[in-house]
Amino acid sequence: MKDILKAPFVEEMKKMTANMYRLGWDERNGGNISWMLNEDEVAEYLDIHSIIRTIPIGFEAKALAGKIFIVTGTGKYFKNVMDDPETNLGIFKIADDGCTAELLWGYKDGGKFTSELPAHLMSHMARLSVDLDNRVVMHTHPTYTLAMNYVHELDEKKFTHTLWEMCTECIVVFPDGVGVLPWMLCGTNSIGEATAEKMKEFRLVIWGMHGIYGAGKTLDETFGLIETVEKAAQIYMLTAHLPRINTIKDSEMKELAEYFGVNYRKDFLNL
Repeated sequence: MKDILKAPFVEEMKKMTANMYRLGWDERNGGNISWMLNEDEVAEYLDIHSIIRTIPIGFEAKALAGKIFIVTGTGKYFKNVMDDPETNLGIFKIADDGCTAELLWGYKDGGKFTSELPAHLMSHMARLSVDLDNRVVMHTHPTYTLAMNYVHELDEKKFTHTLWEMCTECIVVFPDGVGVLPWMLCGTNSIGEATAEKMKEFRLVIWGMHGIYGAGKTLDETFGLIETVEKAAQIYMLTAHLPRINTIKDSEMKELAEYFGVNYRKDFLNL
């Protein structure tokens, strides 16, 4: 077997969590990432039939039975993943019953996956129902996106439209817009179910006064979606109190989307 600590998926998780902590998006033990891995790639580093222990998931995810995930741990700090991935990350397989995680590696201090795993797995299932290439779900607390929650209507069309106005790239990067949920109790199946329902329509979902969920094919793509929202939110927060002299017009956003050939939310523009 190859050295698991040198596996590309472990290295990428180390770099991503360190970067997100550096940006100030994941204070303390805030934020979590789940990444569905390719079984053949994992088998180069681990015996996928050797189970360390089992951990109840807290709901039934039979649609993901047999799938392998690398997931950040509950109560763990992103800043510590780089130096001690085996404690702060875990790799597990969803058991045939869909209700149990079979730990293959990690959580070596007896810990387990993030408390928001149900929301992650529900979102994976929702995204896979519309995009079979989806692999990543990422939750984080980007500063300006969170700040914007307090001064902007939490309405999907209005929130998306404002973000699209802030940067020329926005409608091209997330043409499907941003879903929005009101404040809900985190770590529950209820917020997971609500997020998953939004994920059938959006790759990005705002958790009101909490943070954002993003989904994508790769870590880079998912991070890039959230990063673009955060840049737009930053520009909004820096300019919202000032007179608006210029803006990107709806007709120009339409022109952008059609030039780049993206399937944008036409109902989110005022044309």
